[in-house]
This record gives sequence, structure tokens and C-alpha cells, in this order.
Amino acid sequence: MKAKLKVLIPQPRSKFLRVKCAQCGNEQIVFSHATYPVRCTSCGTQLVVPRGGKAKTLGEIIKELD
Repeated sequence: MKAKLKVLIPQPRSKFLRVKCAQCGNEQIVFSHATYPVRCTSCGTQLVVPRGGKAKTLGEIIKELD
């Protein structure tokens, strides 16, 4: 029987994301598990929709930051 290995130090599943706005092209850093709607700072378009866990990103994800 194969034993399950325990992870001694669990790694977080959440990350910060650099998101590009589809309307104006502005780049903004947002949290992947955002609990509040995030809007673009220059045009006001909604970039992130909270969904209880991982947020839905409406803009283009440029880079995942660690």
C-alpha cells in the first residue's frame, strides 16, 4: 500500500496578477482571490469579479507574481 506524503510547509495557492485592461491597455496588479470588485484606475472598467474563492479575471493576465 502506498503511503500519502504530507507536505511539511504548505505553499499558498493565491498569487498577485498583473492584468491588462481590455479597453485602455492600462496594466494593474490585482490579487487572484480578490473579495472586492477591482476596477481600472484610468477608465473604470471592471477587471476582477469576486466569486467566493478564486476571482474571475476579465482582463488579460500578463504575468503571475510570486
